[in-house]
Formats: sequence, structure tokens, C-alpha cells
Amino acid sequence: MILLPGCSLKDTRIVFYSGLGKEEVFRMEGTGCMLPEFMIYLTATQNRYEKVYGEQIFNVSLDQLTLEENIKDMVLAQVSQIKAMNLLAKEEGVELESREKEQISQAATEFFSSLKEKEQEMLKIDEDTIYHMYEEYALAQKLYSYLIREVNPEVSDDEARTITVHHILVKTYELDENKEPVFFSAEKKKEAYEKAKEALKQIKEGKDFEQVAEEYSEDPQRNYSFRKGEMEQAFELSAFNLAQGEISEIVETKYGYHIIQCISTFNQEETDANKIKIVEKKKEEVFDNRYKEYAKGLTTVLNEELWKKITLWKEEEINTESFFSIFEKKVILEEEYSQ
Repeated sequence: MILLPGCSLKDTRIVFYSGLGKEEVFRMEGTGCMLPEFMIYLTATQNRYEKVYGEQIFNVSLDQLTLEENIKDMVLAQVSQIKAMNLLAKEEGVELESREKEQISQAATEFFSSLKEKEQEMLKIDEDTIYHMYEEYALAQKLYSYLIREVNPEVSDDEARTITVHHILVKTYELDENKEPVFFSAEKKKEAYEKAKEALKQIKEGKDFEQVAEEYSEDPQRNYSFRKGEMEQAFELSAFNLAQGEISEIVETKYGYHIIQCISTFNQEETDANKIKIVEKKKEEVFDNRYKEYAKGLTTVLNEELWKKITLWKEEEINTESFFSIFEKKVILEEEYSQ
């Protein structure tokens, strides 16, 4: 259901108000979310959690909120994002094709037919509402494809490759009682440098790197795997210039003095996985720039009185998990916006 990681109701201006319709959860710039459609999203998410973790998962608390409260907030943010993206789609001129609407109609019929009569009654849902929800969901996904259409999916091996190194760290700071770093004076820093020099001297004289690391390194983690852009620049520059098995001179970063040994310069499997992550990150950044700029101009009016009454269903008869799977199976959106 999540269209983009990190979506938040805070993307819009929130106004709490009790004067909305009795079953209107929120309203955003003229478009609203009624209780039946919100409960479909909420129970579908609840059912997915319970299927993976069991019902006991809802006894867990996170950040002083119950998981139930966290899920309510998460679903509210997600549904709000869908509504906002539909408004933005109109502004961008993004529309669904007739073929896509026909698929949505078929999906709505299949999902509604899958609900038992008691589920339909308790959720107060009808097929037209399901169609409207699928239509909004599809248009939001199509807008996302449109906004990221110019992202280049090609990533070079060099940009994506991961290297693995051993390292020795001699720190030039210590932590105070609040776990904040306090950096060494010039004199103490010189002592740290001399310690790093001694460690490097032993390595050059033939002592095993790991044995020297055991004696001198002040970082409990000896091995790091990373790609470009993930480590401090000086450390990264030195590490990526090493051949496999080669050992660096002393490298200074804000953490202290490092000696680096390259263990692996390339792993095809990790490189291919990184290419996917890099492209996805680029897409998220492009989308985020446009969406958040638009969303911050919107106002969301939340029905505070109704919101407090919304709870997860406890009845075993209510199971809307297939809401998403049926959509994914039935609806194939046009790809004219993608490269």
C-alpha cells in the first residue's frame, strides 16, 4: 500500500475539527475520505500484520503509542497521500485510460464479491465505493510513474560497486556523560597519531593485519562493506584507490586515524543489488521534490471526534487482505510515462 517511504500527514496543514459529516474521516481541499473506505484500508493493513506476526502483535507499544495507534496514523498518512496525489494528477493532466478503468471495474467486482454479507454490512461498503478507491489508488500510482519518468535507470558498475575493507581506528575523541564527542587537544591528538604510526610500522614489518587490529583498533567493528557516498570522503577515497590486499597509509577523518586494508574490490551480486537501490533512491528524490512542494499547500481537516472512535476490528469475520492483491493481479497501468 505504501506509495513512497516516509509519507506523512505532516506533508499537509492539519486542522482538527468536529463539524464534518458524521462518517467523514477527513477532508482535503474539497475531496473527502469516508469511514467505510478508511476502514477498508485499515483492516487490510491489520490483516496483513496479523497474518505475518499473529494477533499478539497489537499488544506491542512503539514510542509510547500502541501498535494500533501507530497503524491508524500510518494508514491516515497513506490515504491522505493518495488523495493529495489525485489532486496533483489533475494539475499535471495525468488521467486513467478506458482500458485501465475497465480493469479497475473488474477488480472492484471481484473484491466486492469476495466479501461475505456480514463483512459488507459491517464495513458499510458497496461496489461503487470499491471502484472509486481502486480508481484513486491507480491514479496515484500512475502519477508517480509520470513524475519519475525522466529518471535514468542506467547505473554504472563503478557507481554501484561495493568494496569490503578491514580497518584499524585510533580515535581522536572521547564521549562525555551525554554520549557527545569531545575532541582531543593537539597534544593528545599527537599521541593518537604516534599510536597509529606504531601500528602501521608493525604491519609493514610483516605482522598480521588482524593481529595488529586486535591490539590497536578502538572500533569494535573491524570490517566495513560500502559503496561510494556512504563513508566519510577521506576514508572512502583512500579505500577505493586500494587494490585487493593492499594497505593504506594513515588516513585522518573526524573519528581519528585509520589504517585500511582492502579485502574485496568488487562483488557482482552486491553491485547489481545496489543498482536497484540507487535507481529507487533517485526516483524517491524526484517524486519527493514535486509532491512535498505541492502537498505543503494543502489543508487536511481531520474529524477529531470520529478519529478518536476508530479502532481495529476484533471480529474474525472481517478480512480485507485481498483488497491489494486483487488490484495488483487485475490492474496493469499504461507505461507510456516510463523509460
